[in-house]
Amino acid sequence: MFFEISKIAGFLVSPVHMLVGLAFASTFWPQVTKRSASFRVIQLILGILLSMLIFPVGNELLVPLETRFAAPSKLADRVDGIIVLGGAVDEVLSAGQGHLSINAEAERLLAPVSLLRSYPHARLVLTGGSSSLNPGPFKESDKVRPFWRDAIVDHGQVLYEEASRNSHENAIFTRDLVNPKPGEKWLLVTSAAHMPRSMGLFRKSGFDVIPYPVAFKSTGKSGQWYVPRTAGAALGNIESAVHEYVGLWVYYQTGRIDDLFPAPSGK
Repeated sequence: MFFEISKIAGFLVSPVHMLVGLAFASTFWPQVTKRSASFRVIQLILGILLSMLIFPVGNELLVPLETRFAAPSKLADRVDGIIVLGGAVDEVLSAGQGHLSINAEAERLLAPVSLLRSYPHARLVLTGGSSSLNPGPFKESDKVRPFWRDAIVDHGQVLYEEASRNSHENAIFTRDLVNPKPGEKWLLVTSAAHMPRSMGLFRKSGFDVIPYPVAFKSTGKSGQWYVPRTAGAALGNIESAVHEYVGLWVYYQTGRIDDLFPAPSGK
């Protein structure tokens, strides 16, 4: 039930969805004499949406998330395994087109191509089934398998965890699948903004991993005037950041992570 509620709530608390919904609702103001108030509400909402497009709102929201766990300046001499969180495949488009369609998180799938050159004996795991409330006819791994084979990443030794539907299940099911031994070093590959929540979840599960953030969407510094090239990207960055902040709060309140904003060890 948590999965279903989280998906519905995630849609409803989306900043863009909330603003557009409020604007639409205001058009049904019952008293004709108060229609001017409705008009002012719509003006306010349009002003907020415009500011989200021309001001670096997304960048300011993403920076704290993406800089929380820095990429290792120097990787360990030995890495026993690499965990890649799913979420880089657009399930709907892939099903419609019949071939792999990758979204803005594509770097998650590309990272192992270079990492396995440095650690050819590391075990590779892709974790994630379908995150949709209405799963399609295939899982993400169905499209990633041939992609990684063509990229000379999968020689038949890659593990695919296909049952998890969210980040919490990613951590639990992956731990149970690989059964990590004490002293082993595992890299966790996911989007930089998603890393704080992911690290909190893996720690809670008892699986000690090393963060390897990818797919950065901010400049990495607050106060920089950075406006994405398209309205979709600008609003998408805000949506991604809000999704993570809400996710952190919900996972903390439900006991799925121990810290509201997980930090590197010793911080």
